[in-house]
Amino acid sequence: MSWRHPPGYHLDSSGGPPGRGDVLAGDTSVSPRTRGSEPGGSLRAVSDWDDVLVAVASAQQGLDGGREALVEQWDATGTDDHAQRCVLAHYLADREPDLADEVAWDERALREHALLGDGDLAGIGIASTRAMAPSLHLNLGDGYLRQGRLDEARVQLDAGLAACDALGDDGYAATIRDGLSRLAERLAPAPG
Repeated sequence: MSWRHPPGYHLDSSGGPPGRGDVLAGDTSVSPRTRGSEPGGSLRAVSDWDDVLVAVASAQQGLDGGREALVEQWDATGTDDHAQRCVLAHYLADREPDLADEVAWDERALREHALLGDGDLAGIGIASTRAMAPSLHLNLGDGYLRQGRLDEARVQLDAGLAACDALGDDGYAATIRDGLSRLAERLAPAPG
């Protein structure tokens, strides 16, 4: 089950498909940085939002190499690139065929999210970082449920529901709220 932000959601109101031209419709305050040396003494650029979002769109569209593009962007981030790592881990979870690996990425996404300031996702159009929390908790709760970790799934459900006030009043928010409701139903004790 996937409850990820759909490609292009929050990114641009043009209605066109996501891509380099419409990814960062507004704030471009997140700029490429350099870290580490490449052979020959040149510095490699840490992934910028354009590259991250192109990788996300490729993966979400099922293009060949989509998962590899996400991993490449993950590898280009540093341990202090919490916003990019949160987004990448969120989408990498969907690309994992193994449930344990999926849950591990969802856990990483939530850990990175906990380190973000409220405006850290503004560069991709998410004005309040807290608005991503319900989706992160939903995904992790669903994974825990599928692993049989019911108590942990309930903790994630409760956290997701508690953060729903940060969601907007649009189709995406309705999808997340519906997902949380369905998770609650699946976690409810069987009658009898």
